Order: sequence, then structure tokens, then C-alpha cells
Amino acid sequence: MMSAKRKIMTAAALAAVMTVSAPLNVYADIAPGTTYVALGADLTEEQKTQVLGLLEVSEEELAQDKVVTITNAEEHQYLDSYIDYDTIGTTAISSTKVIAQKSGYGIHVTTKNVGYCSVEMYQNALATSGVKDADVIVAGPIPVSGTAGLLGAMKAYTEMSGEELKAENVDAATDELVTTSKLGQNIGDPLKASELIAAAKTKVAEAAKENNGELSDEQIDKIVVELAAKLEITLSDEDKQRIIELLKKIPNLDIDISDLKSQAAGIYEKLTKQGIDFGITKEKAVGLFGRIAEWFRSVGSWFADLFD
Repeated sequence: MMSAKRKIMTAAALAAVMTVSAPLNVYADIAPGTTYVALGADLTEEQKTQVLGLLEVSEEELAQDKVVTITNAEEHQYLDSYIDYDTIGTTAISSTKVIAQKSGYGIHVTTKNVGYCSVEMYQNALATSGVKDADVIVAGPIPVSGTAGLLGAMKAYTEMSGEELKAENVDAATDELVTTSKLGQNIGDPLKASELIAAAKTKVAEAAKENNGELSDEQIDKIVVELAAKLEITLSDEDKQRIIELLKKIPNLDIDISDLKSQAAGIYEKLTKQGIDFGITKEKAVGLFGRIAEWFRSVGSWFADLFD
């Protein structure tokens, strides 16, 4: 397994690759409907035709859309830290289509012939990476794990937007997808796994923000244990530790908590219905308004003193 520093350097290399041919208007708005396709480099012509059908892209449309390629070497370079060699395989055939949508649309994912990663897992990880407001289709010509589909989506989005995804976010997103997938297998419920990671990630981000970016392992452990109990999930010590290692990365990321919630809105709506609160609690709101009221009182006293 790679060291944390090496993982970040690897992710930085991926971020650099993603922006080699990116347009100069970085962070510019993307016209809704703009489409990029990321194709596995090892697709045969027959497989390519099949994948294009699954991605709902005709040969004529392909000529108009921008196309990037994901190689098996890239898959191993960025996934070997988290997945065993055999799971990644020796050929790159997972492919992805990303369609830009208007602001506030969120991330919507469809998978075809993908068995290892669920829709919710992709939504969560893509939100962590910095992808916004897009329809994403991940497909394979035969059943695939789909882990490389995340790389394809991030690479296509970067090319499309000119927005460089931060290396730390890319690494965390990759780790998140794999960690959630393994957890889903271990507890036998991919959706519950996605909900737990989404909730824990947001709670950690909120807690870190309140503590000047500092959060101890014990504080993260407490968040994970409380949320797992709330969602009625029994975690093994190994699974819990793996989640904690992932969440330790969150305070160091440039993440807008509101973006996490809006880009994967469906997951957070379910969590809220299950009694998991996000944002300003009643107690926090009372404290906030109390401080505002005190400020106005102090200003009023200051003006009154001027005329005494």
C-alpha cells in the first residue's frame, strides 16, 4: 500500500493529466448539454459499438462530442493504493459519458453493466472530487467493477469545464468510492453503506469547520459509531478503521458542505427522514440569534453613550 504522501502525489499527477488539454477559461460556466465521453483504451471495435449504445451516443454524435481515453496503466496508477490488482484487471473497458446541466441540477448517475459500485457511491465520490451539476453514465460492454468509471467521469468533467480538480479531492474521492464499495459488500447493503459514508463525511466536515479544521481520531470515531447506530449498521473493527482513515482526509479538503448536500440531494433527503440532522440545529440557531441580538444591543448602547 502507498504512503499518504505518495497517494496525494499520484492524485496530483492525475489532476495534471486531467488538465493538459483543458481550455483556458478555468471555472467558466459550462453550457448545459455540453457532452464529453471517456472511453476505455482497450475496447475492441465491437465492444466500442456496444458501449456507445449503452452510453446512448451514436457515431455521428461521437464525432461532435469531445472524447478522452482512460488506459489500464492509469487505472492501476490511481487505484492500486486501494484495490487489489485482479479487481482492476489488465484491460481498460469501463467508459463514461458526462453531460453538463444547469446550476443546481446536482449529480445524477446511471450505471450499465456495473456490479461493484452503486449510483449513490458515484454521486458521493463525484461530489467529493468537485464535480457539479451533471448527468453521468458509466457503462461496460460486459459486467465490470466500475471503479475506473470514476476516473473517466473526473477526467471528462475536467476536460469539459477547464476546472482543475484538486489532487487531495481526487485522492479522497477515489478512496471514498472503494471504501464505500467494500463496506457495501461487507454489510450486504450498498445503499446503507453510501448513506453512512455521506452522513459521516458531512458531519466530519461540519465538526472540523467548527473546530478550526482540527478533529481528533476519537472525535471521528464517535461520529462514525453514532451514525452507524442511527442507521442500524453493525461495523467490524476493520471496516470502522477504514472509514476513519478515509474521514481523516476530509478536514483538509476544500469542500463546500452545501455542495455535498445539493449534488447528492437524494441521499441527504433520505438521511434527514431517518432523523439525521445536517446544518444549523435549533440550539445553534438560538445561540446564533442570541449573539446577533447582543451585538445590536451593544451598538445601541454605543450610540446612546454618544449623546449622554
